[in-house]
Formats: sequence, C-alpha cells, structure tokens
Amino acid sequence: MQSFYYFCIRFLNKYTNMKVKNNRLEALRLIISSQQLGSQDELLNALQKEGFKLTQATLSRDLKQLKVAKAATMGGNYIYVLPNDTMYKRVSTPSNIREMMQVPGFVSINFSGNMGVIKTRPGYASSIAWNIDNSDVPQIIGTIAGDDTIFIVIKEGIRHQEVVEALSDIVPNMR
Repeated sequence: MQSFYYFCIRFLNKYTNMKVKNNRLEALRLIISSQQLGSQDELLNALQKEGFKLTQATLSRDLKQLKVAKAATMGGNYIYVLPNDTMYKRVSTPSNIREMMQVPGFVSINFSGNMGVIKTRPGYASSIAWNIDNSDVPQIIGTIAGDDTIFIVIKEGIRHQEVVEALSDIVPNMR
C-alpha cells in the first residue's frame, strides 16, 4: 500500500510540474510576442511579474525548446522573437499576460465550397491542426497549418454546419 502512495505522489508531482512548465512556456510565448526584450534578465523579470520564478538555466532551456532567436529591430537593437517571425504577428497593444493566457487559440472559421479556413491566435494553428488531424474527424480530409491560419479540406457533400459541430468537440470555443 505504501508503494502505491509513493507512486501517486510522484505522479502528481510530475503532472503538476508539467502543467507549470506548460503555463510558463505559454507565458513566455506571450511575453516575447508582446514586448521587445533583448536580454534574459528582462525576460526573467517579465516572467517574475507574472508569478513565474525560475533560474537563468531553466529560462535558457525554455528558450531553446521554443526555438526562440534574436532578431535586429529597425533601430539596430536585438530582441527575442519566436520562430517564423515573418508570419508571427507581434501584438502592438499588449494585454496583461494573464488575460492573454485565458483567451483560447481559436478565432474564427469560414468556408468556401469544400474548403475551410480557421483563424487562430498567433502560434496556435499548428497545435489545433494537429488535434484535428489526430482526432480522425470523418468530415475532414486533412489540414495545412501556418502560424495563425489552418486550411482544411472537407469531404464532398458535407454541410459546413456538420464540420463546425464535429470540430466543436476538438477546438475550444468553436460554435
């Protein structure tokens, strides 16, 4: 019985740590997309203001995992940018990071014939498309994702409302 107790504690600790890391990575993405920061100290301070306390080594690992790079601004300074920055839309009037984290990635869906276009917040398209592709939605043949846009191909004869209903189980806030 005692070994089961320790197993449960280890599992809960691992799950909690994964959730904290995912929240931290999301906050880091939002900070980088909404602020022009050029040093790890500035990133650490921004994360600390949002309630994340971490070391410089952890931040370095997070930046590597997110494939963050530095790019020159028009003024000649170097700032952190997310991958595919040419497609990544930098937020010009940033909200509070906590508010931004509460908003789901889905923005809208529009159809034309047997094609659909799903608009997402920057950085969300590939994960939403992955969820669609791996959910075996019978109405959808496949997806192609960019940074904030997903192109979907719908099987012939399927009504658009059927697609929306099928996707509403997979994509939060789709109605």
